Amino acid sequence: MTNIEKALALITTFASGDSAKAAELLAEGYIQHNLAYGTGRDAFVGSVNYLASAPVKTTVQNIRAFEDGDKVFLQTVYNFAGAGDQVAFDIFRFDADGKIAEHWDNLTAKAAPNPSGRTQTDGTTEITDLDKTEENRELVKNFLYDVMQGNNSAKTPDYFDGDTYIQHNTGIADGLSGLGTALEALGKQGIAMVYDKVHQVLAQGNFVLAVSEGTFGGAATSYYDLWRVENGKIAEHWDVMETIAAEETWQNTNGKF
Repeated sequence: MTNIEKALALITTFASGDSAKAAELLAEGYIQHNLAYGTGRDAFVGSVNYLASAPVKTTVQNIRAFEDGDKVFLQTVYNFAGAGDQVAFDIFRFDADGKIAEHWDNLTAKAAPNPSGRTQTDGTTEITDLDKTEENRELVKNFLYDVMQGNNSAKTPDYFDGDTYIQHNTGIADGLSGLGTALEALGKQGIAMVYDKVHQVLAQGNFVLAVSEGTFGGAATSYYDLWRVENGKIAEHWDVMETIAAEETWQNTNGKF
C-alpha cells in the first residue's frame, strides 16, 4: 500500500469499525494533536470501537488526497455517529517502518454555499505540475509572509491573476475584490484575523496546504489553508478555521501544532 492508501484506509476504519486494521496501520507510539482525543495507538483504536458501537453509523467521504515526503494530507467530510457533517483537513506523518506515527487536523461544521455559490469542498481536484512543487511551496510561503502576516500587504495583487481568484471560504465571495470586501466587513465589526506563526507548508504539484497559528476576533485559532497555484499565481482556496480549545480541556499534552 502507498502512504496515501494507508491514510485513507485508516480514516475508513471510523466507518467500518475495523479496529484491527487501525491497530495494524498505526505506530504504537502514535502522537495525536487533535486535542479532543488521547494520544497513542490504543486511544485511536478505542475511538474506532466507540464509533462502531454508536446507534448511528459514521460516514467518511474523502475529497482530496496528497503526499509530501513522509506526510499525507487529506480533505475529507466526516459525520461522526450522526453528529452532522464536518469538513476536515488531516495530516498524517509516517515513520521509517511505514506506520502512521503522528496526526494533526482541523475540523469545522459543513456550511451552506458561500456568496459565490461555492461549497467548502467543490472545485478542482486534479494534481498537476509535479515539477513545480517546490516553486509553488515557496510562492505560498512568501504569500503567507507578505499578505497573511501583513509584512508587505502592498504586494497582495502580485500573487493573483487579476480578479479571477476562486474562493471556497464559507463567508467570502470570489476574486481578490471578494476577499477585500470580507476583510473590510470584519474590520468594521472590530474582528481581526491574525496569522502569527506558520507551522507547516506541505505541497504536491499545484496544491499547497499551510498550517498556521493566530487569532480570530481575539480567540486562539488554527488556520488550515489549501491553495491551488496556476502559472505562478494563486488561483483557488479552501480552508478550515478552528478555535483552539482551552488547555484545561485537552485530552493530550501534545499541543495543537
